[in-house]
Amino acid sequence: MIDFDYTVGLLPTVTSSLDATLWMTLGGLALSLSMGLVLALIKVTRPFYLHYLADLYISFFRGSPLLVQLFIFYYGLPQVFPAMRGMPAIIAVIIGLGLHFSAYMAESMRAAIIGIHHGQMEAALSVGMSRMQAMRRIILPQAARVAFPGLMNNTIDLLKSTSLAFTLGVVEIMARAQMEASSSFRFFESYLTVALVYWLVVVLCTWFQKWAEARLNRAYA
Repeated sequence: MIDFDYTVGLLPTVTSSLDATLWMTLGGLALSLSMGLVLALIKVTRPFYLHYLADLYISFFRGSPLLVQLFIFYYGLPQVFPAMRGMPAIIAVIIGLGLHFSAYMAESMRAAIIGIHHGQMEAALSVGMSRMQAMRRIILPQAARVAFPGLMNNTIDLLKSTSLAFTLGVVEIMARAQMEASSSFRFFESYLTVALVYWLVVVLCTWFQKWAEARLNRAYA
């Protein structure tokens, strides 16, 4: 029989490791957004054939499993680069998540940028702006509104992907549930608890997305 009292009683234990999950999410998000923007700008502006390298980067990180990439960063690279030995597992996870999801976010940003009518760039250039000034002041603010829903979906995927961190020994909510399940043999209740915690956090992210979209679209209503 399912013991729902055990599930409720396990919530404080699981949520005690929620801070690790949120730190990995925020760290991976900061890295993926910054790198995604750089990649998107490279693909749009195509300077010095760098877009070929951007295409290769995006192809690799979209074409191989995230778990394999995490193992490469934590177990593989320290064998090639001795300076990386002793790197904390949570740092490896943040880097892995950031690099992986930057490939997806770059495509979302690129699509949003090229979706802005080219006449706006031409108008900005005609009044004396440089291309970078026009991109920063005119194009990117509008592209951010268009890209926001897709970027939020990527963020939610990133949040859920932190559950793979337990494979590297990081004690986050999935690892905590795994330890409780192993000791109590209440596997269904333990995994149900962690699923509910993830669900609650995603519901809060969805609420924020709706609120932010309403604010961003206010001027276009």
